[in-house]
Formats: sequence, C-alpha cells, structure tokens
Amino acid sequence: MTTFDDREQAFEKKYAHDAEMQFRAEARRNKLLGLWAAELLGKTGADADAYAREVIKSDFQEAGDEDVFRKLSGDLGDIATEAEIRTKMITLLALAKEQIMTEAGN
Repeated sequence: MTTFDDREQAFEKKYAHDAEMQFRAEARRNKLLGLWAAELLGKTGADADAYAREVIKSDFQEAGDEDVFRKLSGDLGDIATEAEIRTKMITLLALAKEQIMTEAGN
C-alpha cells in the first residue's frame, strides 16, 4: 500500500469512529432528556425508564433533533417552554459527550 492509501484508510476509520461516537452521544442525550421530562411529568422508576426509551425511539423518525423536540414539546405541553427544552437538549448533549469520553478513558 502507498502512503496515500494508508492515510485514506486512517481518515475513513476516524470518520466512522466519529460518527459512531456522535450517535452514541445523541442516544445518551435522548435518554437523559427522557429521564428529565419523565421527572417533570411525575414519572418514576420503571415508568420513567420506559418514557426515556420512548424518547430515544422518537429520534429515529427523521434526521436531526426536531423529532425529539416535537415528542418532548407535545408531552410536556405547558410544563416546559420551547427555550427550556432546546437549552436542555444542548446541555445534555454536552454532558452525554463528557460521560462517553470519561468512559472511553477508563
């Protein structure tokens, strides 16, 4: 193999790794969002976990975060504003990435 081929393969591996890490971070963020929303809705224990799984599944409806936002917005109604939900989505994505990086370091 040439140096160019080696570099190309390394780039492809990095791209695949980065895509997998982003997917894992978004899935974890959605679980955290689900648990946050479940608490606002008064759900606990198994009900909260089941609701978090619903939020995770809602992300597979379309590309991007709008499907998750619609799920949360519809379920929470007047309990949380659009700004609160979107802010929580951002902060929990950062937390999810941090958690994954910490786990990867161990």
